[in-house]
Amino acid sequence: MDTQQNTALTRALAEVPGPLPASGVIHIVIPHTSRFTVVGNHLAQHPDLSCTAVGIAVRIQSLPPGARVGIKELAARCREGEKRVAAALRELEACGYLQRARVRLPGGRIVTRTVFCNQPTALLRPRHPHAAVQQRPAPVQAQAEAQPPAPAPAPTQASAPAPAAPAARPVTPPAPPPPLTSPPAPPQPPALPFVPLVPPPTAPKPPPTPLPRPSGATPELDRAATALLGDLRRHAPQFTLSETDIRQLAPGVAAWLERDAHPDTIRHTLTNDPPHPLRHPAKLLRHRLTALLPPPLPGSLDLVAPTRPRIAVTPFQTCDDCDRAYRTEDRAGRTEDRAGRTEGVRTAA
Repeated sequence: MDTQQNTALTRALAEVPGPLPASGVIHIVIPHTSRFTVVGNHLAQHPDLSCTAVGIAVRIQSLPPGARVGIKELAARCREGEKRVAAALRELEACGYLQRARVRLPGGRIVTRTVFCNQPTALLRPRHPHAAVQQRPAPVQAQAEAQPPAPAPAPTQASAPAPAAPAARPVTPPAPPPPLTSPPAPPQPPALPFVPLVPPPTAPKPPPTPLPRPSGATPELDRAATALLGDLRRHAPQFTLSETDIRQLAPGVAAWLERDAHPDTIRHTLTNDPPHPLRHPAKLLRHRLTALLPPPLPGSLDLVAPTRPRIAVTPFQTCDDCDRAYRTEDRAGRTEDRAGRTEGVRTAA
């Protein structure tokens, strides 16, 4: 007697029309009359979406327009954490159901605008607008024609027969105006395909940057690089490397030493502020050796300021007769300016 029986479910199961399947799920379909959302099978049975992504999509589709659907808001509504919600949103973006774009408001504030499409495959098909035709209702006939004529009074023996009334002139109803039709809408270009902003996880990734190597490999550089990598565990125990990792990373440290980087500077750059917990120290060192490689030191001639080209200036000379200064290239010959030569000509005349 400890097993609870759901009598309502049993009674509903007995009312299912048709033969029941021998195995598999049996559906009891009760039509919804309020508070329901239509979800397509393309979303519910999507082969590339996880169950979490499908549930998040249904949750977003059931919310009213204007509701916040950020990672923190969805994590507060659901039992999944922020990481699973973020991964589900990325899956929906890759499949075209969701699109997020950063928009700058007129006040200068930047917000994220989220667009959700319940059937993204329909956007790929061109849509043709149908011209709506509005018709005016049929005109109302004249009041005289609408109302039936009053019956004539029956003649009596006491009263004399009434004279015959003149025949009424027939009323011709006006012709109905032609139906009004709206002008045909201009043809619209076909809708562009929905392109997700974030590339799908299956998109090809660029090849990683190769580890730097010294231009002139020498045994001294290799020995110094190997010793520096093996000595890292004395200063940071989490950077305990294997011999294979040291052999692979030694050319990168040798490239730093070749560019006159001090060993203490290399050690501080490689071990400063590591992530917690540090799961792959060799990968972190490889990234830092590649991304933070300093340029070669400039030579002594590169640090000299460039000299400006000298401009030839014609020197000043002083006239022996009038003591006026003037510019001339002839330092040994003439010693008179134009005024002195003019004065000398007048004296000679």
